[in-house]
Amino acid sequence: MYTYNRKKEIIKNVVYIGFILLIAIISTYYIYHKFEDKRSVDVNSDSLDITFHESTGEKVSILKVTPVTDSVGLSSKSYNITIKNNLTEKVDYKVLLLDDLEEYVSDMCEDRQIPSEDIRVSVKARGDNKITSLNEIENHLLVEDTIEALEKVDISIRLWVKKESIIPMGSDMHYHGKLKVTEIKHVYEEDE
Repeated sequence: MYTYNRKKEIIKNVVYIGFILLIAIISTYYIYHKFEDKRSVDVNSDSLDITFHESTGEKVSILKVTPVTDSVGLSSKSYNITIKNNLTEKVDYKVLLLDDLEEYVSDMCEDRQIPSEDIRVSVKARGDNKITSLNEIENHLLVEDTIEALEKVDISIRLWVKKESIIPMGSDMHYHGKLKVTEIKHVYEEDE
């Protein structure tokens, strides 16, 4: 005849629940870190930690031509950068948007580039949002600023094709760019 042993049942259930919780914790940890690692790309300089929050890293692109107004373009996909100053003194930095010529060659679309006057760029940094056409950006300079000691700055960049463009929707034209964050080194003359 079978006798019910309450103490054995409780121990067995505690072991089962503990095992299930352990698997859940390990799985959650693994899933979180797997997606986090694929999403962010870190680049470090002497004094700045730069994090590109997309899996493409510093690469930006327009692969699908859809001419839109600025208000709609501001809701398009953003490329986010976090810049952190590791020093106990302020650092000057700049963010550039360069054409990615290597990507044009590897994608074989050198002859299908979206003209720079048809591309609108939005740069949001420190609460300010500046919108301009790509061809109006001088020396590829999106942001030039100073970051305080141990400060962190978030920058959001969006690209879209302007509504007035003559490029038809669905065209196979592309834009490939690269974001570059650099520290501005100052050269001071010594007193004579």
